[in-house]
Amino acid sequence: MHDFDVLVLGSGPGGQKAAIAAAKLGSRVAVVERQHMVGGVCINTGTVPSKTLREAVLYLTGLSQREVYGQSYRLKDDITVADLTARTQHVIGREIDVIRSQLARNRVRLITGTGRFADPHTVTVTDPVGRESKVTADKIIIAVGTRPARPASVDFDERTIIDSDGIINLERVPNSMVVVGAGVIGIEYASMFAALGTKVTVVERRDRMLEFCDLEIVEALKYHLRDLAVTFRFSEAVAAVERHARGAIAVLESGKRIAADTVMYSAGRQGLGTELDLENAGLAADSRGRIEVDADFRTAVPHLYAVGDVIGFPALASTSMEQGRLAAHHACDEPARALSEFQPIGIYTIPEISFIGRTEDELTRDKVPFEVGISRYRELARGAISGDSYGMLKLLVSPDTGRLLGVHIFGTGATELVHIGQAVMACLGTVDYLVDAVFNYPTLAEAYKVAALDAMNKMRHLARLRD
Repeated sequence: MHDFDVLVLGSGPGGQKAAIAAAKLGSRVAVVERQHMVGGVCINTGTVPSKTLREAVLYLTGLSQREVYGQSYRLKDDITVADLTARTQHVIGREIDVIRSQLARNRVRLITGTGRFADPHTVTVTDPVGRESKVTADKIIIAVGTRPARPASVDFDERTIIDSDGIINLERVPNSMVVVGAGVIGIEYASMFAALGTKVTVVERRDRMLEFCDLEIVEALKYHLRDLAVTFRFSEAVAAVERHARGAIAVLESGKRIAADTVMYSAGRQGLGTELDLENAGLAADSRGRIEVDADFRTAVPHLYAVGDVIGFPALASTSMEQGRLAAHHACDEPARALSEFQPIGIYTIPEISFIGRTEDELTRDKVPFEVGISRYRELARGAISGDSYGMLKLLVSPDTGRLLGVHIFGTGATELVHIGQAVMACLGTVDYLVDAVFNYPTLAEAYKVAALDAMNKMRHLARLRD
């Protein structure tokens, strides 16, 4: 008889939902989590702090109100780190309380410490003072997440040269910053600090940023960031970073030298699978610390499962939650529907980007015909009220079936609006539904109807020419 039916390693989005789902299915469940890390990276240093920081930036800078009140409008002239972190710490504390309450209500035992496999059914937990204890379980779900990848050649000092986790510990808002890496995290922070007035330079080895996004949407974001004085150095790489008393100098492989108060590395994430002594359980992680799983999130060892960032793409809190729930169902031999193919992507830049489905480039590459319908916020009454004249919503529609092939949004509320498209796509709806639907007025959701009519009119014009 094992101590628990299900043991979950990690209390981030995936682990948290796995534990609660297993408990609701009648299992005896425990979660192992490090001290002061309840909620995982998501709550403590990642998703929640960064998105709260973004809201604080938008509020304190008055950026979203400047189209109405003028470009000089600002709620607070001298914005300090204390101003930004006050809201962040409040939200983090509240979310940790919510998670602790949910685990307690569902009788999930929280074991504080760091877990490592002793054998396939046993985890050795080292508590905060170094004492070890062993916990056994019939099924184990690995949800340990990731940490920022740190190049060995870079001398991080947590003040001048930092990674993305170090952002919330900055002592002051830097006057200048180099962001190494134009992935999601790098661009999100680049846009936030640019909004604060920091002179930001983004260095990216590839020739574009956010290559998985629609090109037109990315170009709109790039234009907006350049308007905030962000400088982009694409097809460039940082060869070294020199630390000095009053800042740092990023030396590029091309020979360019960029001075900055702070250099932030956003060079991807490293899975924590390599820190679990997986070999004792008959498992192995790849070079990036990730664990391979099947469609049911089962590893090569049948009673061991893995979910969330530690299994790789898409590494989103939203997807990890669903992976955790489904893994728990499979671990408890409870039937569950497979993860939906329609997964929304949200990027919390300023302004936001969100999309679901396929991009124009993907459809063109696969020779799939499509029509484009576009709505621009400046044509919507709600856009004018909100002070957003740059936002846009794009629908990619099959001319043969009318089905939505992709929804791409840039601007205010993008990460909320995308779920309307998600619902239509998941229910196999067509563009006709959006044409016929009545949306509240004035709303940004009305953009769906405008874009749908645009696509429909183009398809109708083409059909008339054929007749």
